[in-house]
Amino acid sequence: MTALPLKFDVQGLVPAIVQDHLTGDIRMFAYATETAVRKTLEQQRATFWSRSRGELWQKGRASGQVTPVVRVLADCDGDCLIYSSAPDSPSCHSGAPSCFFQAFEGERLRQASVQPQTVLGALEAEVDGSKKGGGARSVIAEGPAAIAAKVRAEAAQFAQALEREGDEQVVSEAADAIYQVVVGLRARSIPLRRVLAELSRRLTGDRRASVPAPAQAAAPAAAAPAGAAPAAAPARG
Repeated sequence: MTALPLKFDVQGLVPAIVQDHLTGDIRMFAYATETAVRKTLEQQRATFWSRSRGELWQKGRASGQVTPVVRVLADCDGDCLIYSSAPDSPSCHSGAPSCFFQAFEGERLRQASVQPQTVLGALEAEVDGSKKGGGARSVIAEGPAAIAAKVRAEAAQFAQALEREGDEQVVSEAADAIYQVVVGLRARSIPLRRVLAELSRRLTGDRRASVPAPAQAAAPAAAAPAGAAPAAAPARG
């Protein structure tokens, strides 16, 4: 059998990062052996090497919440991998969607139940926060008709900018239109990820991509100490 064109460390391991192929969110990190990578490629299920147990570990096999892998990416040196995945369950042993729910504030780590990693994720979180108070609260409270009117108005202004305005105005109007679309989706409790899944289905022709996303997972346990090493999580998965 020909060896995979990867650079494993002295322990025969290579870092493997699980990333949501739709949202771009980083879900978890673990290590993989060559056998684990081969099984991931063959079975399209995220497989790693558990350093604590000293055995192959297919993420979620015991719980039935496996992590489907769309493709495996390698960096320019071949010594780090991305498992581009379509997760439909939490990736962290704490119950959080992602293991990366802590962020540095200065030199201290802050833990949060929602830690957006992308601009679209932050936008969705901002709109959700507006349901309790903020910019989108009033239009959401007025109901579907008011939201639809805002979407139509912003779409019309975007279309007008395309016809008559410069690029800066087109970008500005596009941002306004996208914001109102997200408001409409969240007013219906539809995750933006479902729209991205539909776009993926249209691009790839894979009907599995349009399966509705599951409900948001529970917040991570608050007992986790600040600064705890995320690398400990894979041993429990």
